[in-house]
Amino acid sequence: MGSFLHGKNILITGGSGSIGESLTKRAISDGARLIRVFSNDENGLYEMESEYENHKNIEYVIGDIQNPEIVSEIVKGIDIIFHAAALKHVDRCELNPLETINVNIMGTKNIIKAAKKEKIQKMIFISTDKAVNPIGVMGATKLLGEKLIAAEAFHDKSNTIFASVRFGNVFNTRGSILPRIEKQISNGGPITLTNPEMKRFFMTKDDAINLIISSTILAKGGETFVLKMPLIRLDDLFETMKEILSPEYGYKPSEIKTKIIGSRPGEKLIEFLLTKFEMENVLETKDFFIIPPLQQSIKKYPNAKKPHNSKSYFEDMKFLSKKEILSILKKIY
Repeated sequence: MGSFLHGKNILITGGSGSIGESLTKRAISDGARLIRVFSNDENGLYEMESEYENHKNIEYVIGDIQNPEIVSEIVKGIDIIFHAAALKHVDRCELNPLETINVNIMGTKNIIKAAKKEKIQKMIFISTDKAVNPIGVMGATKLLGEKLIAAEAFHDKSNTIFASVRFGNVFNTRGSILPRIEKQISNGGPITLTNPEMKRFFMTKDDAINLIISSTILAKGGETFVLKMPLIRLDDLFETMKEILSPEYGYKPSEIKTKIIGSRPGEKLIEFLLTKFEMENVLETKDFFIIPPLQQSIKKYPNAKKPHNSKSYFEDMKFLSKKEILSILKKIY
């Protein structure tokens, strides 16, 4: 992928979050001309500014994507927008549906409108596997965000290329499962598990950033890019974390008990990466799927083709063994 961001002016919304900061690091290493970090998290911006104080090409802007006036200002002079700002916690979104709609849908609409007005080159929207057949507020708003992005492919007047990337769970990001379970282990337990049969797709932060950059390079307009990720039973993940982390906090793994607390509102036993309908139209490469915009002729992408096992891809998928999970976690801890 080379240094794709070299010499470009980058805007990262939700820039003080884990993905936003990882994108900032990538933009620094790629030699971006300007990195504009936008967030409503004042303390997060302060901490980032302290950490990257030697990088004079980074601007830190506090504000809310629900405010169209400030959004219209922050996109000026920008080449590429990475839109990561969102409300993402499933249970919080269930309890605050209106605010979730305002942030995840109306905020995204503000970014799109401003990007079109300023003729931004490309805008990449960060979505989630919870957008696949959603049953909760968070997933539903992310699905509508994807639809807003895809709809722009039909507007000939727009010079901006819009596309989405669909994440699974990202290991060890702020507010994710791993830090919470580690804290519970450090306190001697118990660790909390909603359901022993709960399964999730996982990716590392490096996987996430590489997907974003690859998608930005390949995007022609309206696509959704989905990384091929391993499927993990949360019970196996947590048990493996016990083995690794318990001794560090002075406990034996057997001393850390697991408490089953039941599924939270808006939560499914398994999150799929694509719908059955999407699998019928999808293209695949070695590393990810490309969902083309509907009602348009299939576009050509390097090394992308129709999958051979589109109907049974997820049905045949095996989740990772504890040994495989252990090899991943050893790279994190």
